[in-house]
Amino acid sequence: MTTRSSLLLNAYASELVEKDGRTIAAVHGLERALPGLRLESEVTEARKISILPQRDEWLAKATARREFPLVCNGDESFPVMISGLMTPAAQSPARQPLLDVQAELPLVPTVITVAANVIEAVADGLRAFWGHATPEGAALDITYQTAPTLQGPPSPRRGLPALKLFEHIRAPEIPYYLGWLNYWSAAAAQAIGFPDPTRDAELLSRARRTATGGWIVQLTDAPLDLDNPAHLDALLRTYERFPEIGGRAAP
Repeated sequence: MTTRSSLLLNAYASELVEKDGRTIAAVHGLERALPGLRLESEVTEARKISILPQRDEWLAKATARREFPLVCNGDESFPVMISGLMTPAAQSPARQPLLDVQAELPLVPTVITVAANVIEAVADGLRAFWGHATPEGAALDITYQTAPTLQGPPSPRRGLPALKLFEHIRAPEIPYYLGWLNYWSAAAAQAIGFPDPTRDAELLSRARRTATGGWIVQLTDAPLDLDNPAHLDALLRTYERFPEIGGRAAP
């Protein structure tokens, strides 16, 4: 039996407040971006799928508790899910608590075609600082850029640069790392110096503005595959172009 790969999405935004419509906006945005998708189920403590007849009201009550519980489509043949968790101040840039929203979708042609719309809809709905959507294979390599080893500092694979832990990044607008599809808010783009019409011509050829003034920047035409030397080179060149990403710029 073939194991299906996933597209992993993360978006980082300011912490939830009591009357916060961003959780519902993110869910609605994901549904709009993937035609036919309905996220109207939850996973119970017994790990059973349960239908949510009043999904938006349920989400609003959870948001009032400053929670973003998992919602899914309940389709085991095409599983899509989204949820969020709070990153406390002690583990966040500039000691500002963050909302980390995570989504997972099958890495199949119907999703790949609209993946840029998915990250834009979710991140714009959250008014996120930044985010990404990346195939899980490449995402695993990227985690090694920040994961400490038993000997101490991170030991990235494939010659990728080591990145600072989140709490050592100087501002929440600065992306921690790169992915295949990168969402940079207007503030994030300004923080890293994007775009420069001369230096960023190649990136701009695969980039577009969002409705809120941010950017979707796609590193490679096909989903990022770091076994592909051209894809690895594109990722390395983009890290070299933006030393602010991951807190690598000189103070």
